[in-house]
Amino acid sequence: MTKVRITQIKSTIGASLKQERNLLALGIKKRGQSKEVNLTPQIEGIIRKVSHLVKIEKI
Repeated sequence: MTKVRITQIKSTIGASLKQERNLLALGIKKRGQSKEVNLTPQIEGIIRKVSHLVKIEKI
């Protein structure tokens, strides 16, 4: 599986509750925080929903 680093670059202020919960599901709580995860179809779906709030880098 491919590993990716997800970094939150924008605040969740003004974002919907679902988007905030999607970031929490990824393990990201604060702006600037990063998390390395395996890229699965479920994770890809979550990233797609919050793509305007995060930056993705392949590792």
